[in-house]
Amino acid sequence: MKKDIHPENYRTVVFKDMSNEYAFLCKSTAATNETIEWEDGNEYPVIKLEISHKSHPFYTGKQNLVDTAGRIDKFKNRYARHKK
Repeated sequence: MKKDIHPENYRTVVFKDMSNEYAFLCKSTAATNETIEWEDGNEYPVIKLEISHKSHPFYTGKQNLVDTAGRIDKFKNRYARHKK
């Protein structure tokens, strides 16, 4: 393995799936300004995810549509002019 190519600033972060409120602790270097209080009473940085293994159809075996803030409607409105 090459030396000095991996980041040094790993820290414990909470990843939160916004489609079903599932959260888990993991080490990461991703930057975030938000924090959340975890089950152990400590405060950790939080990174919000659109989808995780608890909501992805491959892992759950079922398809669930998650329309966060009308994404489908925004897409249809934005590209409706190209349909003509």
